Amino acid sequence: MALLCCHDQVLWLVNMMSAGEKQHYALTLLKRLFEHLPSKFTIGCLYDIGCQLERSCQKWSLLDNSILSRLTFAISVFHACGHQWPCQLIYHPCKCIGFGLSDGEGCERLWSCLKFLIPILHVSGVHFSLFMLKEIG
Repeated sequence: MALLCCHDQVLWLVNMMSAGEKQHYALTLLKRLFEHLPSKFTIGCLYDIGCQLERSCQKWSLLDNSILSRLTFAISVFHACGHQWPCQLIYHPCKCIGFGLSDGEGCERLWSCLKFLIPILHVSGVHFSLFMLKEIG
């Protein structure tokens, strides 16, 4: 999983150790981001299931209120089409203030650019995989 800025530049990557996108990966990336930002900054988070992530954060206090109050969640444009209409009205980036024309598909474009590594790294060990990722970065 990756955290990208609004210009689709990679800020941080998370090495996923279990199958599926778990919420704790996204929360880890967001916490890391807020460690490096001034306390006055407000951030918009475009995530495939941003609606569920926001609800989880509110329900179980997964993020501090100091972070949650400075965070606006939205759903990436492509994934918004699969959500229910009320969810689209609240979380579509065109309906949210501050997202401009961002589509939230930067990670998808990143993975598309890195897809050539899949056959090379598929059967490789951990050390070779990390070496290759450092070499291309």
